[in-house]
Amino acid sequence: MKKAFVHCLAILLVSIPLAHGEGNAGPAEPPPVPSGTIVTLWPLFDYRSSPATGYSNLSILGPIFKRERSGDTTRTAVRPLFFKQSTPGAAESDILYPLASTSSDKTDSDTQVLHLFQKHTERAGTDEERHSSMLFPFYISGTSDKYGPYTSVFPLYGDIYERFWRDEYHYVLFPLYGRTVKRGTTSTNWLYPIFNSVSGEKESGFAFWPLYGQSHKEGVYEKRFALWPIYSDEHLGQDTDNPTRNLNLLPFYASSESPQRSSTHIPWPLCGVVRDGTGTVVERDFFWPFWMTATGATSSTERFIPFYAESKTKEGGSRWVMWPIYRTSTIDSPLFRQEKTSLFYFLFHRSDESWPQAGKDRAQSAFWPLYAWKRDENGLRTLSMPALVEPVFWNDRVERNLAPLWRLFISTWDDKGDGATSILWNLFWREKRGNESAWELSPLVSYRSAREGSEFKLLKGLFGYATDKGGTSLSIFWIPFGI
Repeated sequence: MKKAFVHCLAILLVSIPLAHGEGNAGPAEPPPVPSGTIVTLWPLFDYRSSPATGYSNLSILGPIFKRERSGDTTRTAVRPLFFKQSTPGAAESDILYPLASTSSDKTDSDTQVLHLFQKHTERAGTDEERHSSMLFPFYISGTSDKYGPYTSVFPLYGDIYERFWRDEYHYVLFPLYGRTVKRGTTSTNWLYPIFNSVSGEKESGFAFWPLYGQSHKEGVYEKRFALWPIYSDEHLGQDTDNPTRNLNLLPFYASSESPQRSSTHIPWPLCGVVRDGTGTVVERDFFWPFWMTATGATSSTERFIPFYAESKTKEGGSRWVMWPIYRTSTIDSPLFRQEKTSLFYFLFHRSDESWPQAGKDRAQSAFWPLYAWKRDENGLRTLSMPALVEPVFWNDRVERNLAPLWRLFISTWDDKGDGATSILWNLFWREKRGNESAWELSPLVSYRSAREGSEFKLLKGLFGYATDKGGTSLSIFWIPFGI
């Protein structure tokens, strides 16, 4: 009977796993009472397992090393050096986050280092693999569906297809020679950006930058500049219902005229007026972008930075007071609602979100560097202290790579009062679910209570007292004596 009682306690402890203050799982309904294990020796290791639920966790040296299995998911961490999560057919890892990461599944695999080096392999359900690699900007290779394989070794020689917002890039000894193609328009450069020519169907142009340049495409556009950026004149969108002329003589004058919108700034960009297609003034710029007002059919803006700024739209708005001290913003639509408040950008922030039609909501707040708090869509709340990064950016990768290292306190709980608390990476921990609870101040004292009874220990069981349906026992030097 006592053995069943100990097993029940072990299941209680692993059903709400803290994993040394990480709080990855919340309270759950009690599983059947199979065999389970819990072994702790703070701060060296903490091991918990529940074969019935497919869960096990080994933590060594607090948050430094972690090996966790939960169903088909395995997580391994050596913080802050490495983290890996794998499931059947897929895996992802972080190396010195945010330095590098890898991910793979049955069809694709990716590797990146600071997003400067990137490697992608695509299998697409076939035996043939397609590779693309980049060490930006020095080496780029890949395969285009339309043009085939390509390679670029900057600045010596390169061909690149369907990347970086162009159909084609070609260069030799850049900036000596380069050519790009986009939607049938070819732009050729010698000693970029000094000499340039443009060609295409009914399209031509040339430029000797920054002295003079012109180009045009019949019925589409005309462009001209002199002493760039002082003078430029553009006629754009001639084949649309909103042809636009932009005329600039900087910094003295700038204008844009079209059937839908017109603007004039004297001098640019500080003072100006913007009108809509009917000629109604919709924006006044007094010292743009700091002082300005704007009105529209569904929006308005008043900006007197750093004193005050307010923007309103049909489904929300934002407000600044004594920028950057206080800011609030709202989104209010039938599908999604959000209210956000911040002080000094990230010093303090609070966010409340809801999905009215789905009947779900969540919230989070943080005060750097004191605490971070959040409530998810299921009502599970988490409070952690301190919060060195979470007020600035809070995502899954911060949670699994970095946050456990500095969280001296973490507590999770739900609407039913079930939850778990950890202090100093489980030097003290407490877990509760329904009528079952357990706590420990390692290695001095521990207490566990379940449906079958309770157990109290001093010095990891050197002295102990336990009760269950079979009676009461007293242990001295780990030797039990029935009472």
